[in-house]
Amino acid sequence: MKTKKVVIFGTGDIAQLAKYYFDIDSAYEVVGFTVDKDYCLSPTFENLPLVPFDDVEKHFSPNEFEMFIALSYAKMNKLREIKYFKAKEMNYKIASYVSSHCSYLSQFSPGENAFILEDNTIQPYVKIGDNVTLWSGNHIGHHSVIKNHNFISSHVVISGHCIIEPNCFIGVNATIGHQVTIANETLVAAGAVITKNTEVASVYLPTRSIKLDKKSSSIKL
Repeated sequence: MKTKKVVIFGTGDIAQLAKYYFDIDSAYEVVGFTVDKDYCLSPTFENLPLVPFDDVEKHFSPNEFEMFIALSYAKMNKLREIKYFKAKEMNYKIASYVSSHCSYLSQFSPGENAFILEDNTIQPYVKIGDNVTLWSGNHIGHHSVIKNHNFISSHVVISGHCIIEPNCFIGVNATIGHQVTIANETLVAAGAVITKNTEVASVYLPTRSIKLDKKSSSIKL
């Protein structure tokens, strides 16, 4: 049963996916979309009204509707952060989505504008801040803290007692070891293994795969 109404900021893939998840697996009814005026090129998106962000309050009052910021990790999540704070300045309550198909075992609820998809395992005592995206299939270990404005992609392992400082991106299949702190604005690339604390605004790449000078048919499997 739909008991709340939400406007989604964005018209990209994440906005389209957010509508899908809210529609099939939440108490929210998606009533429309909003983007900056220069990107408002059509009156509708996904068969719902699309209105300029500057005018969104005229169409969807903060007294009646919540907002969800459906943006990516661009510029280390800072674009999503800016729109999140702007929506709050406009007095919108900020919606979150937590999949019913994830294992959310922590006693602490996530913050605002959470987007936590299916098959995540969030262990006890984990704390998740505001404006955090956890794409599908991650493991967030016990007593870890994911601070505000982070994006964790898919099948990431974050071990116990880790701290993810704000504005980080962690790529697919990355592994973060026990009691490691990921500093502000760290970019951990897909497949990287981090066993020591990172440096602010640093980039960590995995060891590259090696191409053998052989045909695959010559390898006995």
